[in-house]
Amino acid sequence: MKWKKLVALASAAVLSAALFTGCGGQQQAATSSSGSGSGAGDKIVVGLDDNFPPMGFKDENNEIVGFDIDLAKEATKRLGREVEFKAIDWSSKEAELKSGRVNVLWNGLDITDKRKENMLFSDPYMDNRQIIFVKKGATGITDEQSLAGKAVGTQSASTAEEYIDGSDFFKTKVKEVKKYSDFVSAFMDLENGRIDAVIGDEIVGRYYMSKHPDSIDAVDVAVGPVSQFGIAFAKDNQKLRDDVQKVLDEMVKDGTVAKISEKWFGKDITLKK
Repeated sequence: MKWKKLVALASAAVLSAALFTGCGGQQQAATSSSGSGSGAGDKIVVGLDDNFPPMGFKDENNEIVGFDIDLAKEATKRLGREVEFKAIDWSSKEAELKSGRVNVLWNGLDITDKRKENMLFSDPYMDNRQIIFVKKGATGITDEQSLAGKAVGTQSASTAEEYIDGSDFFKTKVKEVKKYSDFVSAFMDLENGRIDAVIGDEIVGRYYMSKHPDSIDAVDVAVGPVSQFGIAFAKDNQKLRDDVQKVLDEMVKDGTVAKISEKWFGKDITLKK
């Protein structure tokens, strides 16, 4: 009887170990997927809108490039971790981060109180204004109030959209607000006369202007509050947030961030502590 009990206990132990190993493997995979693991070699998956120049976009060779891409590559290199850039539906960015399909959002993302409720942020690394862009030669649009009766475009899930949606002026005075999957599409409609103005990130708009100097003008007036860019992490991923912040601080201190800014903007426009 005692022998049978021992056999039964041993069998139960083997089964328990197998189950535990299986659960542990799943947990380990989940940890690796969420990016909360801290070991060197863990992949960091960066979620981005790949049509958001100059922060992150596809070049003529279909390679993802940009200011934030260069920052992320250097930061992950210093962390000794592989990086993967994953294009996502930007309007679903919080769900992508929460699910662990991406580990960070690093793509000209404005830090807002609303977003802080669901995400951890790095320290801000760049200021960003929302301004008005018009077709070259257009007159009559000089500030926000002059958009009354006009058709205005912006990007879905952007800071500009958040401001517009909360504004009584845009709800009652503006003729139409068209929302696009990306700012490039909005600018193309502006060039073709389908809308009267675009409200969007100054950095993105001015980069587009530099590539289309004969078709787009900027109205140099801020719309809504001035915001700041930051890198977003899942709420439960404090370790990765702190690891990335540490190397970013080092990159600022040794001049690497300034050099990357000069490459993309012609000067250093990043924030210093």
